Amino acid sequence: MSARKLVAGASVALVAVLALAIVTGGSASPAKKSSTTKAAVITDIGGLGDKGFNDLCAKGVNTAKQKLGIGARVFISKSSADYIPNLSAAARQGYNPVVVCGFLMGGDIEKAAAKYPNTSFGIIDYSQSWMKSNPQNLRGALFSEQESGYLMGVAAAMASKTNGVSAVGGQAVPAVVAYLAGFKAGAKATKKGIKVQTAYSQSFTDKAKCKEIALNQIAAGSGAVFQAAGACGLGALEGAKEKGAWGLGVDTDQGFLGSYILTSALKKVDLGVYEMVKSVKNGTFKGGADSLFTVKNGGVGYGKVSTAVPNRAKLIAKLNAVSKLIASGKIKPPRK
Repeated sequence: MSARKLVAGASVALVAVLALAIVTGGSASPAKKSSTTKAAVITDIGGLGDKGFNDLCAKGVNTAKQKLGIGARVFISKSSADYIPNLSAAARQGYNPVVVCGFLMGGDIEKAAAKYPNTSFGIIDYSQSWMKSNPQNLRGALFSEQESGYLMGVAAAMASKTNGVSAVGGQAVPAVVAYLAGFKAGAKATKKGIKVQTAYSQSFTDKAKCKEIALNQIAAGSGAVFQAAGACGLGALEGAKEKGAWGLGVDTDQGFLGSYILTSALKKVDLGVYEMVKSVKNGTFKGGADSLFTVKNGGVGYGKVSTAVPNRAKLIAKLNAVSKLIASGKIKPPRK
């Protein structure tokens, strides 16, 4: 079953300007409201320092620490061999919830949820419904990456000085596939006949691989490169900078890298983590379900637009107009 079908029925409710959670049913977890709550985040491979996905997960739990007055810890995964040990250590040490960051930990967290039924677990980019055992102490957080990817395609097509744009993905996990599918659709809808190149590095950590792909894409006519490959993707952006092409960031606003960053596909992973921790702290956590973050509820979108881009006001107006059409359902970007 496709990720699109799995999340198509999710209902959305805006809880507050910066706090949202979509409840699609499920049973309450064993978690109780407690002044001694301490939460753990487990990073995906590569650990911290990717200036994107994993760093956003850490930001989410640290924000919870500051705002909710709880304990917090980030467990670092340098390889997939660290997933099970980190999950077990966090649960044994009393962290609740334990939130893992990334699709690749789906199988491991299902095992941990069964082994530690009194711990509330959360996973970013993986649906609880994809798990055979249907764990009721686990909640997923999903994002409509295809929507922010579509906006990147629009921006790249409008700003590229060539008749081409491109995207570099890491591994072909659902979130990355959705980013690239949305990007391609957005670019083609914006500029007729534009050439769109996409490729996967098969890594979220090897900057050299992503840089090589980006340089090849630029040599083949790309004037704007979107990265959806974590720390590896920083190499793609370096390649864009070296060759005078636009770079487009992912997950967090990567405009801090320089004015050559046209804009970024925002994915508020930190908010997803924070909402899970907050629900356990408040005693309202519900497992056996997912949360869905979209353009409509502010969970995904686009970041700051570079002040170096010509006709910046026109580009921003276009992105705002397209965002409204996506939110209304008049534009429905593909996930694959």
